[in-house]
Amino acid sequence: MEVEFRPALRTDAREIARLFQISSEGASDYIWSQLAEPGQDLLEVGTVRYAREDVDFSYQNCLVAEADGQVIGMMHSYVMRHDPSAAPVTDPVLAPYADMEVPDTLYISSLALHEGWRNKGLGVRFLEHAQQRADQLELEGLSLIDYAANTGARRFYERHGFGIVKTCQVVPHPMIRVTGDAYLMYRP
Repeated sequence: MEVEFRPALRTDAREIARLFQISSEGASDYIWSQLAEPGQDLLEVGTVRYAREDVDFSYQNCLVAEADGQVIGMMHSYVMRHDPSAAPVTDPVLAPYADMEVPDTLYISSLALHEGWRNKGLGVRFLEHAQQRADQLELEGLSLIDYAANTGARRFYERHGFGIVKTCQVVPHPMIRVTGDAYLMYRP
C-alpha cells in the first residue's frame, strides 16, 4: 500500500493528538491534565491544542503519513530558539526538561506511527522531511528528546546520526509510563 506524506490539516488534530499520546509515554496526558476542565477528556484537550494556529503545538507544525485515506503516522516539529525571557518552569514533573534544548535546531517533539506501520522505513522518511525543513530554515540541525527506556527508538536515532548531548532524570508520576533518564539527542 502506498504511503503519502503531507502537511497536516486542522481536521487531523484529533489523530495528531492520539499519535502524540503514543510517542510521549504519558507526558502529553500529564500536560493535558493540567489544562483540562473538570471532567474533560484528555484527548479532547490535545485535539483543541493541535487545532490552534501560529503556536508551536499546532497542526501547522505537523507532517502526516497517510495510507488509503487514513492517517497512520505523524511528526510534530518546530524551531527551537533559546528565549532568555521565558518564565522558569516550576512544575516539578516538567522542570527537568526546561534546559533540554539545542537552540537553532528543528526540534522533533513527536514521531509516531500506529501499530502495523512501524519498521517499514517510514521513520526514515519522516527524518528526511525534517532535514529538508531544517535546511530550508537554515537551522543548525535536528534535536529531540528520547527516553532511556525506549532503547529501540534510541538505536534508530543513533543509526541516523543523532548523539546524546544532555541527560536529565524523569520525575516519577503515575501518568508517566517511563522512568530513568531522558536524553536530549542532536544531529548537526
